[in-house]
Amino acid sequence: MAHSDLSARYAELTAKLISASGIYHAPEANPSGFIMTDEAYDAMRREVLQMERNHPHLVGTTDWKDEVGTTPSAAFQQVKHSVPMLSLDNAFSGEDLSDFVSRAKKELGLPEGEVLEFITETKVDGLSNSLRYEQGRLVRAGTRGDGTIGEDVTANVATINDIPQVLSAPFPDVLEIRGEVYMSKASFLALNQAREIEGEKLFANPRNAAAGSLRQLDPSVTASRSLGFFAYALGETSEPIAESQKALLDRFAAWGFKTTPGTAVCRTVNEIIKQTEFILEHRESLPFDIDGLVVKVNRFPYQEELGFVSRAPRWATAFKFPAEQRQTVVRDIVVQVGRTGVLTPVAELQPVTVGGVVVSRATLHNIDHIKKLDIRIGDTVTIQRAGDVVPQITEVHLQHRPEVSEAYVLPHNCPVCASLVVRDDAAAAICSGGILCSSQLTERLKHFVSRDVFDIEGMGGSRIEELVGAGMLSHPADIFKLHTFAGQLETFNGWGKKSVATLMVNIDQRRNVELSRFITSLGIREVGRTMGRLFANHYKTLANWRSNMEKVAAGDEAATQELLSIDTVGPIICREVAAFFADSSKLEMLDALCQEVSPAEVATSAKAENSPIIGKTIVFTGTMTKMKRPDAEADARDRGAKTSGSVSKATDILVAGPGAGSKLAKATSLGVKILSEDEWWNMVGATE
Repeated sequence: MAHSDLSARYAELTAKLISASGIYHAPEANPSGFIMTDEAYDAMRREVLQMERNHPHLVGTTDWKDEVGTTPSAAFQQVKHSVPMLSLDNAFSGEDLSDFVSRAKKELGLPEGEVLEFITETKVDGLSNSLRYEQGRLVRAGTRGDGTIGEDVTANVATINDIPQVLSAPFPDVLEIRGEVYMSKASFLALNQAREIEGEKLFANPRNAAAGSLRQLDPSVTASRSLGFFAYALGETSEPIAESQKALLDRFAAWGFKTTPGTAVCRTVNEIIKQTEFILEHRESLPFDIDGLVVKVNRFPYQEELGFVSRAPRWATAFKFPAEQRQTVVRDIVVQVGRTGVLTPVAELQPVTVGGVVVSRATLHNIDHIKKLDIRIGDTVTIQRAGDVVPQITEVHLQHRPEVSEAYVLPHNCPVCASLVVRDDAAAAICSGGILCSSQLTERLKHFVSRDVFDIEGMGGSRIEELVGAGMLSHPADIFKLHTFAGQLETFNGWGKKSVATLMVNIDQRRNVELSRFITSLGIREVGRTMGRLFANHYKTLANWRSNMEKVAAGDEAATQELLSIDTVGPIICREVAAFFADSSKLEMLDALCQEVSPAEVATSAKAENSPIIGKTIVFTGTMTKMKRPDAEADARDRGAKTSGSVSKATDILVAGPGAGSKLAKATSLGVKILSEDEWWNMVGATE
């Protein structure tokens, strides 16, 4: 593979991994479900890791390994996690579990035959949350967010009956308890039944419902949703409270927290596998959704010695269960049109219950997928909820096919606007109507107001659909002119004077946004949240970015090479950006938006000026005495460096405090520059 093709493939895969990770940790931003199965995500991740092993120059060109969550919403106060909330690596087979156990024993240097205890816990399909107690009282609750910064949901969490407001003594002065907020199957079905009666959009699954319920601005809504909480880990604590995970779970129970059923201490791989089989056998009888089993090294001293890679601990893994399957019949095949014009066929199914959720639709992805399985109307098919979320067809039972049956043909004209359907370079079917297609317009506007873009509170999907249908919205800029329709909006069913006034305030508050959000809002293909941030950090101002992109569209070689020099930008992204800026209708839309919105310039950190560590990769290990390790890492990033949780050939400097262990040994063997904490601060400058 040519160097440029290799880089482009690497950029494409890592961008997809980042996107899938973001959607997983913010399911309410994607109400129809996840875009990628666990198996597909893991296979893609393995491909990327293999590319990095074969081509070391790719390592560090993106921060995909550090993406463990999503950007916190501007609608909530932010919470900084002093101990990051990381993700877990996955296992899908007994062989994967055996490899995990072997690696842990090898890293710990345990002699052959010595027993290493593990503990298993059911992996509840919910939302991670961190509860901070001071002097035994709940003072703050935060979502995972991006792993370092989350959202303050204290008022909402206070309505969850499973969470004690006050702990019984004894307890540390400071104690952070991590766990999972979830919604039971029964509560989920009751909620959707109520929403259906009210004509509201249904939640796709209990996890999405839990996410939407926890992230309410009105705590009374959260209180009405019957959420639960399972405790499973510690964050920051002022003193040790247990020597093992089993002892920690016992302490949680003593304080009044629920812990997941099915916990077991295992001493061999076979015992772990037997426990996974036992839980899988009883999975459907559980009152809540689970998608696997978490396996952890039991003793905390061993956990500390094993440490972390950038995105996950080495001492734990998540064994993912296979998706649940059922048979049903394809009633019809309809076509949806997305915001970029891509036509996605969807199967309408005879309703069937899979994993406690009634499934009546399944994505067919694209025409090539339909042809591969030869899916036809009237076919009997096997469906599964991939990752227990997205329904998809995995098999067609030809022996049950009706005698009269025709192969499916994708329409030549858009089913929404009748514009011609064309094929792009990736062979995707595209509606050529652009925003003249009401479906594309609606989906683009939903993207524009979404959490990771302009984040306009109160501007949900159903309202966008209503406003487009009423002829009030035809461009993103029209959102900022809605005040001219305020009187008319007050007469809409379910709106009212107060909600309209609140919406107008929320819209006006978003007239000044970060440049990265503004760039993302334009809906350029291949330019999502991460790429928008990279563009903003590189070009600093809208005027500079636009000027350079117009030069790229005009074929300017210098501007094109500068664009390609940005991390993860390859020929595909370059082509899409050029196409956007060569389209006069897109530039008219951009001009109209600039009349209403003022994107903020990206300020250069004062610490980064003349910094000796700009562009270098830094790893901190051991105890930091001048500031906590997460703060030291944030300070290094402010000075222009990259930080990582593991040592590799790409590491430039290891900062080693007291208690440094395996990372110090590895850095020494690789010839990485090693500094004490004092040497580090002497090099970069005094702490502030």
